[in-house]
Amino acid sequence: MKLKQVIQQLSIPDPGLESLQERCYWLECERAYTYQPIYKTDGRLMAIEVLTVVTHPERPGQRIAPDRYFSEVAVRQRIDVIKEQLAALNEKQRFFEDNDVLASVNVDGPTLMAMRQEPQLLAQIRATPWLRFELVEHVRLPQDSTIASICEFGPLWLDDFGTGMANFSALSEVHYDYIKVARDLFIMLRKTPEGRNLFILLLQLMNRYCQGVIVEGVETLEEWRDVQQSPAFAAQGYFLSRPVPLATLENVMLKLV
Repeated sequence: MKLKQVIQQLSIPDPGLESLQERCYWLECERAYTYQPIYKTDGRLMAIEVLTVVTHPERPGQRIAPDRYFSEVAVRQRIDVIKEQLAALNEKQRFFEDNDVLASVNVDGPTLMAMRQEPQLLAQIRATPWLRFELVEHVRLPQDSTIASICEFGPLWLDDFGTGMANFSALSEVHYDYIKVARDLFIMLRKTPEGRNLFILLLQLMNRYCQGVIVEGVETLEEWRDVQQSPAFAAQGYFLSRPVPLATLENVMLKLV
């Protein structure tokens, strides 16, 4: 073989090596947990949503988008995240019990289904009545599954209604306890009087399918007032509170001033 051909072969990157390096990168990522309060329209604290902060040791000050991280790691790693979040929440058990507050944890469909094969995790979930799983996308059940098969996780919430798979078809397939309306939809409908009327009608319709609607991404006083005057049950967003470390949960406001 000629020397030029050898040099050319050596200069071509090995796709398998690149893939391995990328997998190692995601496995090296570090996780921390924050929470964001969810307030009822009367100002009382309803729940907190646990959020994941992802960084890499090479750049500890630069956050990685959680959606990107979870799309890159396997289901078993996503289950590890659930276990870590539940462990952190159980340290605050008295807070949830004493204040009648819920805690929502995000989960995707494949991870939810895989969790059914984790007996210890299921036992922990059953022993945590204030825990709620918030589906980041509507889960289409496998043909061999039934609604009863996911009831072992307790009442489910649906996240980001109005985006992706979270649409009206989802409401008739799985009974969700609470449904969260995406900020994008909320903002789009607020732009015109017709849209504001449609927003009211939309929430009235959604309330027929669940216990209540939670509006996401409330960032101004005007938006909060609009939610309070709507059929929404609760809201969350930067106006009400930015995400803060889970360790500071005892300092959360139980009632907005």
